[in-house]
This record gives sequence, C-alpha cells and structure tokens, in this order.
Amino acid sequence: MDFKTRTLQELRAARGMLASRRTLLGFDGFVDTIVTPVALRASQGENFTPFAGIAEFGQRIVGAAGKSTNIELYPRMDKLGGNGPIMANALLAQGARVTYVGALGEGTVHPVFADLAQHAEVISLCAPAHTVAAEFNDGKIMLGLMRSLDEITPEKISAVLGADGYRDALARSDLVALVNWTMIPNLTAVFTDLVERVLPQTPVRPGRLFFFDLCDPEKRSRADLAYALATIAKFEQFGRVTLGLNLKEAQQVHATLGFAPLTEAEEGLRQMAADIRQHLDLTTVVVHPKESAACATRDATHWVPGPYVAQPLITTGAGDHFNAGFTAGQLIGLSPESCLGVGVCTSGHYVRTARSPSHGDLETFLANWQ
Repeated sequence: MDFKTRTLQELRAARGMLASRRTLLGFDGFVDTIVTPVALRASQGENFTPFAGIAEFGQRIVGAAGKSTNIELYPRMDKLGGNGPIMANALLAQGARVTYVGALGEGTVHPVFADLAQHAEVISLCAPAHTVAAEFNDGKIMLGLMRSLDEITPEKISAVLGADGYRDALARSDLVALVNWTMIPNLTAVFTDLVERVLPQTPVRPGRLFFFDLCDPEKRSRADLAYALATIAKFEQFGRVTLGLNLKEAQQVHATLGFAPLTEAEEGLRQMAADIRQHLDLTTVVVHPKESAACATRDATHWVPGPYVAQPLITTGAGDHFNAGFTAGQLIGLSPESCLGVGVCTSGHYVRTARSPSHGDLETFLANWQ
C-alpha cells in the first residue's frame, strides 16, 4: 500500500474529529498585496510579459546600480496575510476551532480579516503589518512594512488578554501555534515569558501540541536564532513540540546548530530533520521543500513526495497551508507519514485553487492524485 492510500484511509477514518479540537494561534497579521512584476509592457491591463524568474528580475535591479529604474508591480489581489492568519484560515477550513491573537487592527479589525473574525474568536493586539508579495514561477520576494509588530510584547499580550484570559486560552487549547519569529522582534521574549511565567501556572492539557514556524530567519543573527531555538526546546516540558521548517529555514537552522551541509534529496532531508530534532530534543521536526516533505520523530524519519505544480495559481501562503495540514493531522492522531501527506495535499490544493481545502477536498485530492 502506498502512502497516498494509507493517508486517505487514515483521513477518512478521522472524518469529523477535528471539530472537537481547539487551537490557539498567534501573533502576527499582515495585509498582503500580491503582485506580478512586469518585464515588458505591450498595452494596458494584463497585456504584458512578466519576468521569467527571480534571476531575471534581479538582473534588472543590478543593472540599475549607479543609475535608476522603474519596475511596475501589477496588482493581483489584496488578501489576508501573515503566517498565523493564513494557517488559522486553513485550519478553520478543515474544521478546527480557532482562537487567533495577533496584529489584526488598531481599534477595529482590518477588513481583510473580516472573514477570519466571523468564523474564529479573534483578539487584536495592534495594527497589521503590510507585505507586497512579488510572485515568480520559481519563488517569491516579500517586501514588508512591519513596524507595528514591535508592539507585540509579553506585556501587551498580558494586558490585552488579562492574566486569567491568557492562561485560560492556553488551558483549553489542544494546539498552540506560535509563528513568524523572524518578523516579530520580541517573540523570543514572549516565548520566555510563556515557559517561565505563564505555562507553569496553566493547567496541563493531555496531548497538547506546540507548533513553531520561524519564517526565514536569514535577517536575524545566528546568536538570536540559537537562543530562540533553545527557548523553543523548553516547551517540551509542557507538551509535544513540532518545529516546522521550509528548506531554506532548515538549512539555516542546521548550519546554526553546527552541522555540515546535506543534499536536498530524500536522504539529506531525512537526516537534516533528524539532526535538528535530536540536537534540540524535540518531539518532531518537519522539513518541507516545494517538491516533497520529511519529518523526524523520536522513533523514525519519514518522507513523502509532493504534488508539485510548475505554474501555481498562488504561492504566498503555501507553507502556512502545509503547516495547517500537518498539525491538523497531528490533532486527529494520524501517523507521521500521513501528517506529511495531509500537509503536502493541503498546500497542493491551495496553490492550484487559491482556496483553503476542506476535509472533503483533501479526500478528493488524495483519491485523484496520480
């Protein structure tokens, strides 16, 4: 039996279970403007040639050194953004109960988060950040305005939720997902506050999961990254910890922990996940490049291919959808391999349709995956 059949069987057997699972996510929030950079315009509207890829786009920029250049960004859509809100929406689509705490609006919730606010319990800490996401066939470049995220501190979270409210939100959650460490300067302080002050006073919930996503830590120093990773490891005393990493993030973490580079093939991905997991003594580490996904648990390593598509409809948010699928699988007790399968299918469905899949959509996707 191949992994797709096993994943489909496990997913069908767990149908409806996610509705009883509570999740708490935080703390970012972005308004994303998705754009296509224009290489050559013929006339108005969409009558233009986009850049072939990031390299060609980069050459245009490098060629402007000492001069100047004008690059048109053709708008595709404004949408809810941020690792946390996108992951929250994807979990809602699959049937989970969601509480979201983050940068959703100053005073009132920003309109892009209106649908999230309608289906989840939401608590805003500050104004959202803004990202212009330039998408290419071979990746994306995210240009962010993020000053409002400086307001996300342990003190602000406690003040908005209240001491009892903070502990209550944690106490009733089966999954606590804390994401976008890179772009929230004070998030390590939030982690420290949780493990030293808040969680020791919070009732234990059997089987509680913690999930962390760093979000491209290249702009943070190795010392900052190493300290954050060590702090994340301390959450193991309060539940089972999963660290989710895309390929670039995994390579950065792997190097920061002192390991030599590995191949990007299946064997290297498995070993990278295992090295990181063992070094930090976490329950699970996941590595998910575009074409596949691997994870390491305390018992074994696992790998699955992904339903890669050469020309996706959207790529911004694909990793957050993978994270939602993987953690949804964990919440309903799927095997690690099937969690990977649900992760790659959640992402695969999203990049093809620009829509977060339901549980039924995932079953259909798996049944028709060739």
